[in-house]
Amino acid sequence: MRPDRRRLIKAGFLVLSLGAAQLARGANMLAVRVWPASDYSRVTLESDAPIQSTQTFIASPPRLAVDIEGMQLNAALRELVGKVQASDPNIAGIRVGQFSANVVRLVIDLKHPISPQVFSLQPVAPYAHRLVLDLYPSQAIDPLEQLIQERTAAKPPSAVDKLPGASATVNDPLGDLIARQTQAGAGMPQAVPLPAPTTRSPDIAHADGPFIDNPSRSGKSTAQPRTDRLIVVALDPGHGGEDPGAIGPGGTREKDVVLKIAKMLRDRINASSVGGHPLRAFLTRDADFFVPLHVRVQKARRVQADLLVSIHADAFYTPRPQGASVFALSQGGATSAAARWMAQKENKADVIGGVNLGVQDSQVQHALLDMSTAAQIKDSLSLGNSLLREIGSVGKLHKPRVEQAGFAVLKAPDIPSVLVETAFISNPEEEEKLRSEAYQKQLTDALMRGILQYFSQNPPLARNRDI
Repeated sequence: MRPDRRRLIKAGFLVLSLGAAQLARGANMLAVRVWPASDYSRVTLESDAPIQSTQTFIASPPRLAVDIEGMQLNAALRELVGKVQASDPNIAGIRVGQFSANVVRLVIDLKHPISPQVFSLQPVAPYAHRLVLDLYPSQAIDPLEQLIQERTAAKPPSAVDKLPGASATVNDPLGDLIARQTQAGAGMPQAVPLPAPTTRSPDIAHADGPFIDNPSRSGKSTAQPRTDRLIVVALDPGHGGEDPGAIGPGGTREKDVVLKIAKMLRDRINASSVGGHPLRAFLTRDADFFVPLHVRVQKARRVQADLLVSIHADAFYTPRPQGASVFALSQGGATSAAARWMAQKENKADVIGGVNLGVQDSQVQHALLDMSTAAQIKDSLSLGNSLLREIGSVGKLHKPRVEQAGFAVLKAPDIPSVLVETAFISNPEEEEKLRSEAYQKQLTDALMRGILQYFSQNPPLARNRDI
């Protein structure tokens, strides 16, 4: 036999041997992460090979047993025990052990019954193979109830500085509603079914949410002064959880910066009113967890938001680009190559953050993200221009006009929606500004002024359904 042929055969045997050894060894756990949130808690297991698992839910006491096949207990898996926070709304604790020679068993002790979603993700971005355990409460959190809970737990408006021209209001229809429900012994208001999509065209009224108190239709006495319109602004801090967003040269993570800005803006909104109508902010996420793009849209629609502002921090391959940008939706093509690139990058959040594509309502999700209206886009451009002018007064602008592209998070057909890229976090100078509390306050003030300016020129439409 020729020497070169013998070498080829020997190399082939070596490859087969290595493959057999890999199969015998199974997957090796690289990292484990736990993301607690009131919406749901996520447990992520990351390994160097696909993970095969089976799950069993035990109702009493509630716990989820997960058997991972072809796995040996290692240091990464043992870390799971200490990663559960006492404040986790869903997970009481995690136990882990070598159940058999090639099976590791996780037992997730739960604080209440859950509806688990378990799915695998292929390697993407910095991640290897992931097994994701999403633990949703069996009694789902309703965004409207969340808004009410935030209202009842909020500090008095006097604790927050007010913008010039933006006054806090004593009359709060949401607070009035809670008080009336309590006096009647009815407890918290229940969720209201989502109305059919509408536009903001002058001849078409919004569907009424549970905040309206119109004595002329309800037959109630007008002896006590009350406000008949609550203006709801949905704030959407981008990324979160498994998806850190862009990361600056100094290690600043986009998801952290935008959440802090959103919370500052929430406080300003909650202490403000327009034309006697109080404003109330609703956050699509209020902690470090991942929210799929379509869920962000659904949450804003469930609370019947009058606006949606998605907050981000831009990044590029080089450190040179700088300045803030504002984007609206486009029914056609993007207004520039940069806008198209930005939309594609932001729309990949679901891939990195991890979405279960096997859920039954996937068709509904895709249908929702295909909806858009000319009236919504027109109002979004008006909102974007108001924000852009004010942002330009406190920092540089990357583009002097509102750009348009197919951003998935902006596709609520009945809510004017914009995406604000606050700065280029990939630029060292702008990263430093984004980390500065002084600049965060300036930026928050600018966004608040832009929102007030928009509402002064575009008063919210009346809602047409009673409580």
